[in-house]
Amino acid sequence: MSNGSYHQFCPVAMAAEVLCTRWTMVLVRELVAGSTRFNDLRRGVPRMSRSLLAQRLRELEAAGIVERRPVPGSQNVDYLLTAAGRDLFPVVEAFGLWGQKWVRSNPSLENLDVSLLMWDMRRNLDPSPLPARRTVLQFRFSDQPPAKRDWWLVVDPSGGTDLCLTDPGFEVDLFVTTDVRTMTAIWMGLTTVRAERERLDMEGCRETASSIQHWLGLSPFASQEKLVS
Repeated sequence: MSNGSYHQFCPVAMAAEVLCTRWTMVLVRELVAGSTRFNDLRRGVPRMSRSLLAQRLRELEAAGIVERRPVPGSQNVDYLLTAAGRDLFPVVEAFGLWGQKWVRSNPSLENLDVSLLMWDMRRNLDPSPLPARRTVLQFRFSDQPPAKRDWWLVVDPSGGTDLCLTDPGFEVDLFVTTDVRTMTAIWMGLTTVRAERERLDMEGCRETASSIQHWLGLSPFASQEKLVS
């Protein structure tokens, strides 16, 4: 039994011993969202150190929530949810919906991370309103340092969406300039593109610009009504 044990037979206490250590539920969120490689998991939890990520993965494996599976023909390893891990889908969803509904949004908008924002936007982007060809979307965040100011989403109808921090060399269809707080608030469903027009500068394809609210890829919890500001 771990030093952090609640010493209770209650199933809630026993589950908390496994899931409520620092960063664990955020890591489980990434696994539930479909990330399986170590580096992809790091992109979803960018403020988590490599050593702590490795430790938490070992703990989840020991708890029967994750299994390590070597990728044939390479040195890569996939971290896959077991049946017990897949049973956490509704738990993660309930956490997110509760947080969206009851946790004040203003403090969360002080903890901004452009890397995580763009990673989540890539994952949730809906390509259906975009042209049936490769579409390149460039985001420039005016409040970020040069190394994190420009990001590209390359949307391929047949190959998914790639996120680039260096210019991929393709012609840009839509160029969006804004600040991280504005885009995060839009992505979280706290405001809309229309309401933030003065803080969004868009240049390029008019059709792509006009459909941004539809393809943007909002948080899966954005539709939950917020009851606290």
